[in-house]
Amino acid sequence: MRADYDALLASQRMSAAQLPYADYAYLRLLFEATRDGGYWNLHWAITDREPNSDAIWAQWRSLRGATPTGITATAECDELSALYAFLARRGGVRNVGLFWPTSNHTVAVWRIASTPRETRIVVPTTQIFLTQSDSFGTRGFDPWKQAKIYEYGRRDIADDARLPPALVAFFLAQNDKYARASGLSLQHMRQLRDGVLDGSLGADQAARQAQAQRDRIASSAIDDRNAYAHFIRDLQTSTRAP
Repeated sequence: MRADYDALLASQRMSAAQLPYADYAYLRLLFEATRDGGYWNLHWAITDREPNSDAIWAQWRSLRGATPTGITATAECDELSALYAFLARRGGVRNVGLFWPTSNHTVAVWRIASTPRETRIVVPTTQIFLTQSDSFGTRGFDPWKQAKIYEYGRRDIADDARLPPALVAFFLAQNDKYARASGLSLQHMRQLRDGVLDGSLGADQAARQAQAQRDRIASSAIDDRNAYAHFIRDLQTSTRAP
């Protein structure tokens, strides 16, 4: 994550004082977890619901368990972006809001104070209208197309609400497995996971492709190889489940 952070600073021509590493690390972990096909197993579909995360929380609160190959919640792009922006603010990072690059699509944008004007970092919670290689900080959308981006301030769920313990345990376990992997490896695993979640790829097929990808990773990239090992093991386990 540190290497990806340094690359973002360079591409945005910003200093560490302007873009603190702790804020970046939290938002990047949140992005990889909550994006479509990310490791919290959220899945995109057209829902025609309002641009908030209420329905995601409702699905999570009714879910009594989770598996590495099962969807935890289904939501549209604006709902996923609202969830991201809501959790960003609840985690202490300000000025994350919603951006409409087109009339029928939504992503999140992080605004950072800088000179001569603020910096806007696009957070693509889905790959819609983007390539498979577009990720955190993509230049695939121009965030200045929208005159103002307001911080998402809606309270989508009460502070004292509780999620099922088994689901929370799944989320935390997924964080432990994948949070240290590089953005590139997480992107490749996301593509495979998304295929499993939407049914276009079998778990056994995804496991074989993941193994081939892992074999091409240098032995020195321990965190990436470990993340792939968890991913492959979970896919193989799911194919053996009764």
